[in-house]
Amino acid sequence: MPLTTDQQNEIDSQQAESRPTRRATVPALEDILYQAIPVLDHGFVRVVDYMGDDAAIVQAARVSYGRGTKKMRQDAGLIRYLVRHRHTTPLEMCEIKYHVKLPVFVARQWIRHRTANVNEYSARYSVLDREFYIPEPEALAVQSTANRQGRGAVLSGAQAARVLDILREDAARNYANYQEMLNEDDAGNVIDPARDGLARELARMNLPLNIYTQWYWKCDLHNLMHFLGLRADSHAQYEIRVYAEAMLETVKRWVPLAYEAYLEYQLGGTHVSKTGLAVIRRLLAGEAVDQESSGLSAREWRELMTALDRDG
Repeated sequence: MPLTTDQQNEIDSQQAESRPTRRATVPALEDILYQAIPVLDHGFVRVVDYMGDDAAIVQAARVSYGRGTKKMRQDAGLIRYLVRHRHTTPLEMCEIKYHVKLPVFVARQWIRHRTANVNEYSARYSVLDREFYIPEPEALAVQSTANRQGRGAVLSGAQAARVLDILREDAARNYANYQEMLNEDDAGNVIDPARDGLARELARMNLPLNIYTQWYWKCDLHNLMHFLGLRADSHAQYEIRVYAEAMLETVKRWVPLAYEAYLEYQLGGTHVSKTGLAVIRRLLAGEAVDQESSGLSAREWRELMTALDRDG
């Protein structure tokens, strides 16, 4: 994921600055502030600002004037209680802002989470860069026969090579047509002085969904955890999951106590329905239970058995 010279100079300049503050800061997050974390072939995630820390969650829960209990064990216990019982408002006191570079099709999936503030690069105002997401061969897979929005076996050999050729050829052709309609080259110079360029808001129409866009995305900790719980899950699409995994590492640096509670009760845990809980009780009592006698649908039964690591 090579950064442009201008991007790297901007990051170096931001990291070189130091500002005195009375606000709570987190040294582990300060260490990577503004730093671009590579994702996919041309993408990145970087933290550009944040507010609050673990102590701010405790402070909000207790509505105190101090900064928590000053005892990490007690603070950790309270945060675990809040996450376990879904008392989420104290977590909303912490916010974080990311600069993300991502393929357009990932952005359209991401934007379905409507609990953040977003400002995206405008292709009406500026020309999009000649950068496209081309998957690694191991990311190419057939359509799943069991899941309409999932992948099955990985493509290989000539099939995979042909798909990659198509992706590269389409991206190159569409971008060349984009430039022709704009009447601009890569440096922004006019290609043909004898004709006018099409408006940028129209010329962008034929660009493929694997072209890269960028945005600033600001979210509170509660809604960020909800986003990561869905998008860092093993069932999420690979291309958005790798972004969520990169963001998880920043959360670990930022609010380590909340991060551990989140892993325990959300990402590493499971929610069980009333009927599912009754099935577990019957199993613990030694009763033989199958899907037909469980009261669960076939899908609910499979999900419960997977969570319990049992054969259905």
